[in-house]
Amino acid sequence: MDAAAVNQPSAAQDDSRVGAERRTEPASRDPLLAEPIAAAAPKATLFQFVLILLGAIAFLYFARPVVLPVVLACIAGMTLKPLIRWSSSYHLPPALSAAIVLSLLVAFIGVGFFQLGRPALTWMNDAPQHLTELRHRVQHVLPRLARFSDAATAVNNLGALGAEQEKTTVVEVKTSRVPTLFINWTGTLLAGISETLVLLYLLLASGDLFLQKLVRVMPTLHDKKRAVEISHGIQQNISNYLFSVSLINIGLGMVVSGGLYFMGVPNAVMWGMLVAVLNFVPYFGPIVGVLLLATVGLLTFDTLWQGCLAPAWYLLLHLLEANLITPILLGRRFTLNPAVVFVSLIFWTWLWGVPGALLSVPILVSAKVVCDRFPSLAAVSELLNR
Repeated sequence: MDAAAVNQPSAAQDDSRVGAERRTEPASRDPLLAEPIAAAAPKATLFQFVLILLGAIAFLYFARPVVLPVVLACIAGMTLKPLIRWSSSYHLPPALSAAIVLSLLVAFIGVGFFQLGRPALTWMNDAPQHLTELRHRVQHVLPRLARFSDAATAVNNLGALGAEQEKTTVVEVKTSRVPTLFINWTGTLLAGISETLVLLYLLLASGDLFLQKLVRVMPTLHDKKRAVEISHGIQQNISNYLFSVSLINIGLGMVVSGGLYFMGVPNAVMWGMLVAVLNFVPYFGPIVGVLLLATVGLLTFDTLWQGCLAPAWYLLLHLLEANLITPILLGRRFTLNPAVVFVSLIFWTWLWGVPGALLSVPILVSAKVVCDRFPSLAAVSELLNR
């Protein structure tokens, strides 16, 4: 009895020890089981992020007729918002201020388009004649290149001569689809411009209504302050950037026009306005401007060095503007990474065409303002900086 009494606690201790080992055994195995789960969680998160990103790109591409006017109106509204606030200091209602600002903007763009459109349409109608004349000018200026081209044409004609003799002549009557495509494109463009202007007026006439709504739905005071800071930061940066770049490009166009006029280039004002518009597009715009002025110079003058004066004048002014004037006026607030700007330009041009090329830098500036306000996005902000 005494031995049994003595042995009973030891048996109970053994059972408790075994139970404790069984309870601790799964716990010791939990880290081994948790490692694959922890490793799979980032992969699942990355996969979800890639799917969301691809879905957003597809949505922006296929919903372009709807999304593009909204984005254009928002960017233009942020740019013109300081004018509405300035007019409110003179006790003008936002609706009247928005109507005045939009009327002046449309009138300015209409006059510029009318002055640029008439000679541009005339030049485009004479484009086949210009191309033929340009080829003769190039052959006259570069005779070696002309002889090489004639030799290559003769070699190609030798191989195609026998095949052309065996072919029977087939006459096909094809209807041109150019007028229909032009009418459809013009209708789509006018509809998009009308939608953008109406939405822009509503955004300007509403004042800070949307910002007030956004602040109300924020749950905490910290989120409300952050929303106001981000909104004001985006408006200030985009308006300063677009106003500064517009003044720089207008001045560049005037100087280019003056130089072309003294060189004797016809329609100097048109070419100056065109290079000013092209200068809004980074990298590709100046390249197109140099090529156009090179074509105009070769068509206007008889010698090679005179034909190169017009593109050289614009290239010199563009390099001076890009490396000296713009950094001084804009300062370090808009020092973006050139590689990121180039990638953004390619992406938005592919996505939305010419409007995307014009919006690529403002969108990048907005993204940088948002990343600067969130500590978790500090790495992205550093990537966007130069």
